Amino acid sequence: MHCELIVPGLLSSALSAGGRYAALELLLARGRREAADSGSLEQWLHDAFGQPGESLAAGALTLAAHGGNPGADWWARADPVHLRLLRDRAVVVPAEALEITRAEADELAAGLNRHFADTVEFHTLDPRRWAARFSAEKTFLGDPAIESAGRDVIAAGGKDAFLTEIQMLLHSHPVNEAREARGEPAVNSLWFWGAGRLPAEAQGPWRSVAAADPVVRGLAQLARMRPEALPPTAAAWLERLPGEGRHLAVLDALRAPLVLGQQAEYDEALEALERDWFAPLLGRLRAEGIGMVTLRVPDAAPGVGFETVRGDLRRFWRRSRAIAHYA
Repeated sequence: MHCELIVPGLLSSALSAGGRYAALELLLARGRREAADSGSLEQWLHDAFGQPGESLAAGALTLAAHGGNPGADWWARADPVHLRLLRDRAVVVPAEALEITRAEADELAAGLNRHFADTVEFHTLDPRRWAARFSAEKTFLGDPAIESAGRDVIAAGGKDAFLTEIQMLLHSHPVNEAREARGEPAVNSLWFWGAGRLPAEAQGPWRSVAAADPVVRGLAQLARMRPEALPPTAAAWLERLPGEGRHLAVLDALRAPLVLGQQAEYDEALEALERDWFAPLLGRLRAEGIGMVTLRVPDAAPGVGFETVRGDLRRFWRRSRAIAHYA
């Protein structure tokens, strides 16, 4: 059995991994290192699953992962964000930094649907992940809001009349008036990305794919792999695997605290990954319960992967080093 982990944000120099993580450090030190192109998680998924075009059809894939039928329609992700106004610019605050209830999301989307009934239909798949169906093709930048957090909104995504109209509607919506009265950031814009129709197919070497991100599960579903929500621990994941072969898990818990500059949250998430994922998988590798562990960090500079089999663990001369050594 080959267990493959994708861990964006792991080897970043933006936030330091101040602690020591014995299992992770051993996998990095003893594993066979391979270089790869550096890019976002979405770029890695696009290439790994053999997707057409320049970016993922994230809207259609997310809808499919939630049990919807995208059909042949044109979809995009339309995620709620807050645009923070500074002296001479506005910066993007992604949904990961906001507390949005399901009721708030549904009310905001209902107001937009009433206004754009003839051209756009908004679906709140969950409070932080929306999809929009368009009556005609409309393209947007390929990056999700989390990749543009803190950037100037004009440089990150541009503006047009359609988006300006949305922002005006959201600004005066009772949900946002109530949020501002409570001292919470308003959901004052949407972030469109991942436009396109559902691709005809996807492909990859895995038998199963586990991820919290519905885009990943949508790709697995399209590729006729076994998709599932990410279990809380490696032990729970291994119990569910459908036998031998290659299995993928996307561990993206570090991504949001990294881009939001949340050092304490980053450290806590890394400690949880060490305890719940890296240490149990290393134990199973030692016991020959699995044949190989591959750990990939697509957004490192450059991108990098580490492949470890049981025999590699005997390379005692390759001493463990702190995570900062690899950043």
